[in-house]
Amino acid sequence: MSKLECSYFNNVTEKTCKMNDIFVKSLYESIVKENLQLYKNLYETTNVTSKTDEYWKNAIGFYESLTDENKDTLMRIIEQTMIDTISNMLGVIDGSSTLNDCPFELKLLLDSNDTEGELQDLFLELIEERDSNS
Repeated sequence: MSKLECSYFNNVTEKTCKMNDIFVKSLYESIVKENLQLYKNLYETTNVTSKTDEYWKNAIGFYESLTDENKDTLMRIIEQTMIDTISNMLGVIDGSSTLNDCPFELKLLLDSNDTEGELQDLFLELIEERDSNS
């Protein structure tokens, strides 16, 4: 049985679990996969002109100086940074991580249903499952 299946979470209703599962999968697809492809396309297809921002000129020049193997490594670093950032944000939303100087209690509702503090764990399980299948 997949760890992502709802029966894995004893304290979460099946409906909430399914909604949480859809939400974290959507985060991964929309933020990590789509943006990683966007970055790769930007680095590989942007034509540098006199009007190109200096930051992008430097970034594209750096990318173009890399070997193909190092370009792949850079994309994996960017991907891992996105994954870590999403995980940290979900930890704040779930209440397992705190923000400095922020006394507020956060709660995310999906269709008016409490996510039960399971989003970070579900997201990391999705990443572990993805890694074990690759």
